[in-house]
Amino acid sequence: MYSQSTLNSIQKAVWDGKLPLQIELAASESRTFDQTDPYLISCPRISYLPTLLPRLHAFFSSSLIDPISSPHDGWLSFEGVPLKWHLPIGLLYDLYAGADPASKGDRDASEDATEPPTDDTAGGSLPWRLTVHFSDWPNEELVRLDANGMVMNDAFINSVKEADFLRNGTAKKIMSLSKEDSSGLWMAVEEVDLPSYQRISNILLPPPNQPFRNIPIRFFLPLPPDSGSPSLKIVQSPVPPSLPPSSMAASQAALSRGSPAPQTQTIGSALHSLLPNLFPSRRTPVLAKPVLHGAAVPMSAPVEEVVRSCAYGDGWLYIVIRMMG
Repeated sequence: MYSQSTLNSIQKAVWDGKLPLQIELAASESRTFDQTDPYLISCPRISYLPTLLPRLHAFFSSSLIDPISSPHDGWLSFEGVPLKWHLPIGLLYDLYAGADPASKGDRDASEDATEPPTDDTAGGSLPWRLTVHFSDWPNEELVRLDANGMVMNDAFINSVKEADFLRNGTAKKIMSLSKEDSSGLWMAVEEVDLPSYQRISNILLPPPNQPFRNIPIRFFLPLPPDSGSPSLKIVQSPVPPSLPPSSMAASQAALSRGSPAPQTQTIGSALHSLLPNLFPSRRTPVLAKPVLHGAAVPMSAPVEEVVRSCAYGDGWLYIVIRMMG
């Protein structure tokens, strides 16, 4: 078990993580003969694409064919795929463009990363090249944004409420937040203000001596292009922080007239339970590996410690499953 100071340092590393982005205006929307210069930025992994739209619109406004478009008309794509604006940027990169985080050496992938990297310059095709559009909104893939940012704010808060319900078995904590703290939670993520975020999120989290009821965790499985399904499959199920004692342990406890100690739920045990075909072993990644914030997650990591230190701003663990070999 890690100390609280260690968990805090891991959380700081997560919030410090950035991705270099190279964003180009869609050629069909540019009134210049030659392609316009790209917009370059180092963007926090925990942030969201809509936060970039005002500066992108200002940067490309002189090149737009449609001068009356607004920042909230903007959406971004990668290799022709509209990017879900309600998902954090770091997760989107891990899903669509992330490099293989496993070591090329002899160490097991589950031991390669005990802390997330502070940037993604160690591998992958960087900067991440995206295209911004201010017309032809993909209505079938994305919900439209609004000028005041309330659609993004509401989507974030609804996700926080879902995480709060899983953690505590009720959403009373998030519902009882003051209006100032409720809006401040999103503002802290938008401004990447970790101290302000920690002050508010600590109100929502169970204290360290009180276990979560369930872990807010989602596993993302990219599907092949010819699968006939959406490009992503999301696996989610209630994941308690502890495993029920095995039948053998229960029998031994009955003989000794004691209570069997619960086993700690790990990333490996959760994956083995939810995706046994991909994770036949609880300890070693054989066919696939879990990736979080650009790093391979140790299979032995307790899920509660991981969510306390490595959750995204909405309180969720978003883990990408990467096939091996």
